[in-house]
Amino acid sequence: MTDKPPTNVMIADDHALVRAGIRALLEKVNEVEVVAEAADGREALDLIRKHQPDVVLMDIAMPGLNGLEATRRLGKTEPATRIIILSMHASEEYVWQALRAGARGYLLKGASLAELELAIKSVAADQIYLSPPISKSLIEEYLHPTGGARRPTESLTPRQSEILKLIANGKSTKQIALDLKISVKTVETHRSLLMKRLKVRDVAGLVRYAVRTGLVDLQSSPG
Repeated sequence: MTDKPPTNVMIADDHALVRAGIRALLEKVNEVEVVAEAADGREALDLIRKHQPDVVLMDIAMPGLNGLEATRRLGKTEPATRIIILSMHASEEYVWQALRAGARGYLLKGASLAELELAIKSVAADQIYLSPPISKSLIEEYLHPTGGARRPTESLTPRQSEILKLIANGKSTKQIALDLKISVKTVETHRSLLMKRLKVRDVAGLVRYAVRTGLVDLQSSPG
């Protein structure tokens, strides 16, 4: 027996079966108690204010208000509550968005009970937890950023930042040219210079840079 109070956990996911599965797993974990469940981001905000859980397992994609936006809002209103984002996506873009939103953990759906327990206890102890498939270098870079390399406004011209944002938002070269009233060739030149300056080889690299620096936000997607 221990006098240590349990870690109060809330589950936020729009799928009832997923919530039931996570609750069933957590019932097997000592010193963890599920205090509430939410089916969407707005309900999650209300229930967090009501129950004040220590840790929230937050689905990244929910109707009405996605998990990332809910996490951002909670950082301002309920800073003591620690958020673990649940997602099927292991890509660094999503992880960066979660960390920038204020999440303290990023857990892939399908994680084992042992990993779920470790994630909750790590985050409850004010540590950052990332699922093992996610690069450890990412967390080091987040905690100890190198110089100003992650600040686009410091290393790019306003026009370059504008074009990078449009590229990251999925605009084609022709669409960008029309939007900015410049030639396709000029857009291609800017894109080439951006790749050279940011030391990336393709458009996907430009998108990753834009996401990491907060120039664009990933919108909710299935997961």
